[in-house]
Amino acid sequence: MPIYEYLCNDCGPFTDMRPMAECDLPQDCPQCEATSPRVILTAPAFFCMPSDKRKAHATNEQSRHAPKTLDQYKAAHGPGCGCCSTGKKKPARLMTKTRSGAKGFPTARPWMISH
Repeated sequence: MPIYEYLCNDCGPFTDMRPMAECDLPQDCPQCEATSPRVILTAPAFFCMPSDKRKAHATNEQSRHAPKTLDQYKAAHGPGCGCCSTGKKKPARLMTKTRSGAKGFPTARPWMISH
């Protein structure tokens, strides 16, 4: 169950653990028992979340209408990345030739016959 924050007009802020179905309902203050509305005073506690999940949340929360800057794009793709490196040729494919002139590609599918 998540922890929600509430603000009592007399006693100040307090927290309470409640089911998600009751997230928008007011809660009684534990000191004066006055009905208090839910408020958001602090950021969600992502510090205890694994870093890969935290990164996934950050990616999902990025604005879709704003493109990445060039620095952000370069940071996401390392040097030699196949999608953004320019002017670099792919390494030549390994090819062998027999005396008769037949070509063979030892790294390809060995069961295929070349043309």
